[in-house]
Amino acid sequence: MQDRIEKKIKRIKNYLRIIDQLKPDCISKIHTDPIYKGALLHYLYIVSDSCVSIAEMIIKYKNLEQPESYYEAIDILGEHKIIPPEFAYEFAKIASFRNFLSHDYEEINYKIICEEILGKLEDVEIYLNYIAKSL
Repeated sequence: MQDRIEKKIKRIKNYLRIIDQLKPDCISKIHTDPIYKGALLHYLYIVSDSCVSIAEMIIKYKNLEQPESYYEAIDILGEHKIIPPEFAYEFAKIASFRNFLSHDYEEINYKIICEEILGKLEDVEIYLNYIAKSL
């Protein structure tokens, strides 16, 4: 299981590098280039979904209580101090973001994606570092 988690961490870091290349001129490109928009939203979804998957894998690996939701999976990591509880509370919002991308994509505010979400991706790196230290 540890090997699978480490491989997933590497894949997420690769996705983050790709997203980083998509950041310049996000606002203008997202409204005019459907391929750009699709790629960006796809990679954001994969990153958010993979972060939740890692939480579920850690829960199984460490034999912790099973979550009832994606949000709770991140919360459980905080409760068990795998990630700091305050960080877990904020980072668990990635589960809501994942759900939003998969179900409400017609209502996306692209300005928020470009100006806020892309600016918070450092939190994913922080999360991955906490996870790697816990293995």
